[in-house]
Amino acid sequence: MTTRILLLSFYYPPDLSAGSFRAEALVNALRAELGDHVEIEVVTTQPNRYHSFRATAVNIERLPLLTIRRIDVPAHRSGIRDQARAFASFAFNALKITRKKKYDLVFATSSRLMTASLGALISKRNGCGLYLDIRDIFVDTLRELLPLRWGQLAASIFSPIERWTVSQATRVNLISPGFLPYFTTRYPGREFTLYTNGVDDLFIEQFPTPQLPAPQDRSEKLQVVYAGNIGTGQGLHQILPELAKRLADKVDFHLIGAGGALETLRKALDRAEVKNVRISPPMKREQLLRIYQQADVLFLHLNNLKAFRRVLPSKLFEYAATDKPIWGGLSGYAGRFAQKRIKNAALFPPCNIDSAIDALHRLKIQKTSRHDFVQQFSRREIKKKMAQDVLQISPKYLARSSCHEPEQLT
Repeated sequence: MTTRILLLSFYYPPDLSAGSFRAEALVNALRAELGDHVEIEVVTTQPNRYHSFRATAVNIERLPLLTIRRIDVPAHRSGIRDQARAFASFAFNALKITRKKKYDLVFATSSRLMTASLGALISKRNGCGLYLDIRDIFVDTLRELLPLRWGQLAASIFSPIERWTVSQATRVNLISPGFLPYFTTRYPGREFTLYTNGVDDLFIEQFPTPQLPAPQDRSEKLQVVYAGNIGTGQGLHQILPELAKRLADKVDFHLIGAGGALETLRKALDRAEVKNVRISPPMKREQLLRIYQQADVLFLHLNNLKAFRRVLPSKLFEYAATDKPIWGGLSGYAGRFAQKRIKNAALFPPCNIDSAIDALHRLKIQKTSRHDFVQQFSRREIKKKMAQDVLQISPKYLARSSCHEPEQLT
């Protein structure tokens, strides 16, 4: 008896995105858990996360009991209008692809709500279970990212969509425990699972438990690396120009990434006449690992907005898997998480330049073993548990499991 699962994710490898890596890890976990008893169809897009990153992938990739369908969507540069056009193309084609197919379960992983809503629509049309994996609180974020009037209008439009989407779900997973207050308030009596992001095997293999040398005095500049999205949510344009200028004789920054605020950042750096910041386009993770290995410090930052106090960035797990010091502008749940669980991480309030400099001085510029963290947050183990949870709402899986229950000895 085969369990048929539709997995919806706007991003999927070889695209570079936390969502794509998360979706692929779940597919692998489901296949490992059920083997020949699961058939998975992934409906996703052709790589489009970053305008400056190009990767080729076939439109239809067929593997044993796994089919990946990649939809061509219009190119976008992270603007609201072009992202809306891209999603509309994805949704139209996904509905067309799945129209006459039968599934036992729909799984949708979503950061901007609409992929989750698309999953709800398909599951309702199909009459099957729905598992939602929520990676961001879209309604909450809109209120802050858009001008006041437009933010309130957008929230009033998308809030009912969120309610309908969540009401359709058989189970809802929240990627950050910081989301719980929002969801438990809006949906009282509903239970939520909390399968977070985690550390990929790739990082575990590249950064084994280090031999820890004593801290050394340094005469050369610190090499500080930031890798990830460069958007309004990260707020690098709010802090980096002045921070880099004040540390010009001590630090060289290397940024790897792209996003909607990249040009804003470039202009701010030019105005401040900053010379110690280098920006490279997004790159494959194998290349990125080499950059991490050469770095002295890894930097991350979230903008000083209320909505971002709930999130738990996937980049934090990636950084913590290395043996490198972590320098971060974080508040809210992410800040508490890092402070409690990640060794040699110096944090400061977002966009606060004086506090950022003080935090840098608190770091120990040396390798740091985080073996316990890596073991606890292994993505493989998290996804194994999540796969088991996903399968618990599939009637065919439950029927197959009950048929194989051992007889009780009396």
